[in-house]
Amino acid sequence: MIKKVVFVLVCLGALVLPSVASANVVTDWDRTMVTVLEADNAPPPPAARAAAIVQSSVFDAINGIERGYTPVHVLPAGPRDASPAAAAAAAAEEALVTLFPDRSSMLGQDLANTVAGLSAGSDPRSVAEGLAWGKMVADQILAWRATDGFSAPPAAYMPSGLLGRWAPTPPGFLPPQFTQFANMTPFAIASPAQFLPPPPPPLTSARYARDLAEVEAIGSASSTQRTPEQTQTAQFWQSDTPAAMWNRVADDLDEGCGGSLLHSARILALMNLALADATIATWNAKNTYDRWRPITAIAEAGLDGNPRTMTVTGWTPLLVTPPFQEYPAAHPGVSNAAATVLASFYGDEASFTVTSSAPSMTGVVRSFTSFSAAAEQVQDARVWGGIHFRFSTQTGAFMGRQVARYVTRTHLLPIPAYRQPATAG
Repeated sequence: MIKKVVFVLVCLGALVLPSVASANVVTDWDRTMVTVLEADNAPPPPAARAAAIVQSSVFDAINGIERGYTPVHVLPAGPRDASPAAAAAAAAEEALVTLFPDRSSMLGQDLANTVAGLSAGSDPRSVAEGLAWGKMVADQILAWRATDGFSAPPAAYMPSGLLGRWAPTPPGFLPPQFTQFANMTPFAIASPAQFLPPPPPPLTSARYARDLAEVEAIGSASSTQRTPEQTQTAQFWQSDTPAAMWNRVADDLDEGCGGSLLHSARILALMNLALADATIATWNAKNTYDRWRPITAIAEAGLDGNPRTMTVTGWTPLLVTPPFQEYPAAHPGVSNAAATVLASFYGDEASFTVTSSAPSMTGVVRSFTSFSAAAEQVQDARVWGGIHFRFSTQTGAFMGRQVARYVTRTHLLPIPAYRQPATAG
């Protein structure tokens, strides 16, 4: 009951904050961002980075005018009379056009439509100042991230052939993807290895044997233990990028509150910063431990000194195994990072619905009455899909929560709080 009251109070509190707009330009452009990510089929790690860049630009643009919080990167020095809504739209458009130049025509028209809506009854000078400031802020954010390591060529990878170590998996047998994220400059956390977890369970441990038996039984493409609902759930969480799914959730919740532009931008910035940094932290751990996927482990049945009773010849998972290391699981990590940030604003026991844009998931939704329940379902989905061990999903989720708590306690703080040392947990 207390958490539900917190959700109501947050929404009511948002209603009395300054700069309440008749239409929420921030969430409108966040939805545009999601559309662009999906139109470009951006893979999850690059999508997380792009979303963090866009929402950092939007927040610093609005905050630079209203000056209520510590910035992501750009000092709050915008013109006092500039339109925050125009600044938000210009920042989003500039960031998106730079990151996705093939979408520039569509985005330019969207910006023109936003400006036309703002110009009715607004001071033209205020709108012009807002547009100029927002573009400048986005350019500074983009310049900051241009040297973050995203464009670094991947290091050469040679499979070790050792038991427990990663090996290329079917169908593509590709080298590990997105390895540059392991050493990328984070947005908010101190280093990629700040939340490095302990090593996974030894191959000879009871925990490893139990979790391997579980994924072997329920994660098989032909499993008779997995229910149709579990099958659809595994496919649902695989069908769209976490950044797209969780930004839609955040937009729905925020629009239900009807808060200020700055309030909306702060939620989205914190969530996407946590989501991106959880991605970086997870890839750092994946590359540190270099652990094999279930499909490889099951193929090596009996060779690890711990024979099992459920070895299946020709075992294949329900989902296609992603081409990168297994431990820790990324989707539970980034999803729990997003969920933890949203729970810090709305309370854990908020009701919301997650959707996917995949044509195969038309009409399929997952509704929840708590963020923790959604995070747990993501963990289950990766095991049901046959691509992760249970211990890996739990470790990933724990890392995501650590990252999110650090981000919310140390970044985008109210200006008075900034004068006091921030504690990280």
